[in-house]
Amino acid sequence: MHEMDPKMRACVEACLRCYSTCLHSAMNHCLEAGGEHTRPAHFRLMMACAEMCRTSAHFMVIGTEHHRHTCRECAEICEQCAADCERVGDMQSCVDACRECAESCRSMAA
Repeated sequence: MHEMDPKMRACVEACLRCYSTCLHSAMNHCLEAGGEHTRPAHFRLMMACAEMCRTSAHFMVIGTEHHRHTCRECAEICEQCAADCERVGDMQSCVDACRECAESCRSMAA
């Protein structure tokens, strides 16, 4: 059985953590808070971030070299999501998960 590189395994875990955090935050915290939390641009960004994180994790798990492309895009979307969640406020867990994922994905895209 082929073992995954520890750096890649850590990135998969960061991506899945960000996926889970963004999706859970959007579907629970944001929908309940309303206002800025449910503005279409913010909510769409959170959904895009969650899906890109899931896709990047998937590409790394299946072992395709195309993960470099998805990780590059994932890092960009995660940075945007972190900044927007910080702007909206009261979403520190999402900000932290997005920044951690962005950093990890940038290293995998290199």
